[in-house]
Amino acid sequence: MAKFGDNAVIETKRYRTFSEFYPFYLSEHANRTSRRLHFIGTTTALILVVFAFFTQMWWLVAIAIVQGYAFAWIGHFFFEHNKPATFTFPWFSFLGDWCLWWEMLTGKIQF
Repeated sequence: MAKFGDNAVIETKRYRTFSEFYPFYLSEHANRTSRRLHFIGTTTALILVVFAFFTQMWWLVAIAIVQGYAFAWIGHFFFEHNKPATFTFPWFSFLGDWCLWWEMLTGKIQF
C-alpha cells in the first residue's frame, strides 16, 4: 500500500506478526514525553474500564477509549511529530500500547 505525503510516495510495510511490528512501534515512541502521555492515558483508561465493570456504568468504557487515545495522539502530534500507528495498524497498535505500558511499569523502558 502506498501513501502520499510531502510530494513523495512512502511504502507502508505490512507486518504479519506483532513481534515484527513492535520494533517499529517502539521507534514511533522515542520521545519520552510522548511515552509518558501514553502511559497516563492507558492507565486512566484501565482505571475507567475497571470502574465501569464494578459500577456497571458502561458509558465509562467509551470515555476510557476516547481519553486513552487523546493522550496518545497529543504525544504523537505535539512531541513525536508523526502519525499514530493506530490509523494504519489498529490491532497491533492497541497491543503495542499495552506492551509499552507494561514495559514502562516494570522499568524495562524508561518512564
